Amino acid sequence: MTWMTSTLTISRLTKTFGGVAALSDVSLSVEPGERVALLGHNGAGKSTLMKIILGLIAPDSGQISVCGAAPGKAQARSQVAYLPENVAFHSALTGLEQITLYMRLRNADPAGAMELLDRVGLGAAARRRIGTYSKGMRQRVGLAQALIGRPGLLVLDEPTSGLDPVSRRDFYELLDALAADGAAILLSSHALTEVEARTDRLLILSGGRMVAEGTLPELRREAALPVAMHLTAHNGYEPDILAALPDAIRVNDALHLTCTQEDKLSTLARISALRDKVADLDVIPPSLEDIYSHFSRRDGQ
Repeated sequence: MTWMTSTLTISRLTKTFGGVAALSDVSLSVEPGERVALLGHNGAGKSTLMKIILGLIAPDSGQISVCGAAPGKAQARSQVAYLPENVAFHSALTGLEQITLYMRLRNADPAGAMELLDRVGLGAAARRRIGTYSKGMRQRVGLAQALIGRPGLLVLDEPTSGLDPVSRRDFYELLDALAADGAAILLSSHALTEVEARTDRLLILSGGRMVAEGTLPELRREAALPVAMHLTAHNGYEPDILAALPDAIRVNDALHLTCTQEDKLSTLARISALRDKVADLDVIPPSLEDIYSHFSRRDGQ
């Protein structure tokens, strides 16, 4: 592991509670500018891992470096931002007052509070009381406080909870900009479709163990799940296609076929030979949801 360059590096981390292992031999790293998704069912160990990174609890064994320091130390705390799933703020304060307070607590110039609220789309509501905000708006206040001081590591727990689709898109665009500026991002989420498209690498925790790690193409190769293909025949040619592709089945108005990753190219070549009889073709690789289910089930979940 690259201890000198990684923003976050964890090696062989173990944590037990009352004899029950919450984390077992977990290792991972997050580089500057990298967006990493942490996936796992409830009880997989995600919350325990985040608490250790934030310095709230200590591991039983293993090594961890957060922005070049031990978790919880002043150097690490000054560089780490955290956004919990359910944020809570003083309902009588305005968004501007709340962020101004947090900036003072972090020894940042409070004159920048309005700029932060503008960045998260709350500029127009900055002088309204937080008690009048929707859940999605409160989540944006939480994101604004997480951005104070240009953090080197953002730890985000279900950060798009309560956000509408447009706000979710805006949120990920903001994350993209932060990563481009060098911030390391560790994001826990159950919204698999989102993280499939908007993160660089995926970590899957199951039963306290890291059961899979890599980019989506790497995990697809490792899982070796079948590829689906949907064909639409030109009028009258469906029997010819079924004869040439005996594994295909009719589903509604299309023909459905699956093959292994290794057979994908040869299957496409067979379909290409029928090009005058095929009106359309969709190739559907395994989704992140399929991959996540595969690795979690493999671990007995």
